[in-house]
Amino acid sequence: MTMHHHWVPMEEISPHMPVAVMASEDQRFLLHHGFDYNAIEKAAQHNLRGGKKHGASTISQQTAKNVFLWPGRSWIRKGFEVYFTAMIELMWSKQRIMEVYLNSIEMGDGIYGVDAVAEYHFNTTAANLTRANCALIAATLPNPRKFNSQYPGAYIHMRQKQIEQNMRFIPSFPREGEDINPNSAAGGVYRHKK
Repeated sequence: MTMHHHWVPMEEISPHMPVAVMASEDQRFLLHHGFDYNAIEKAAQHNLRGGKKHGASTISQQTAKNVFLWPGRSWIRKGFEVYFTAMIELMWSKQRIMEVYLNSIEMGDGIYGVDAVAEYHFNTTAANLTRANCALIAATLPNPRKFNSQYPGAYIHMRQKQIEQNMRFIPSFPREGEDINPNSAAGGVYRHKK
């Protein structure tokens, strides 16, 4: 299988992309320190009732898994995931975590990172992705091998619309050096540091 991957800095990624993945994957990303205990509790309660299992991995946890760990599931791997998540939250800014996440996550079969998916699915660059493109990409992230942002079905279009609605509550992603206002709904209103 051919692997497609291009690393791009945050300044060369559409400002809609981090907002879309937060709206889809981790709405409290800017507020937690690697683990969203509210989401973990809700997922545990749901999973006890049975049915389709829900996860509660944050963007920080997914970044730790993608960068530092091997594929698969085990208690040992989960322990390493907790360790590396805590370490990156201590050592990296939220902007760095998001940059690594957007450049390392699988976004299609053999397609890793936002610039590669922009090129192969939308014939553009990461910087030129539209708000709708970003929501569509984010809609596929639970399973980018099963769901394709280039040829989305009805389910993915429905998820795209939900994500676009959720994006209204996360107005922008802060640049390095900007403060996060925890009093806003999703921590999405920012003031520039003086």
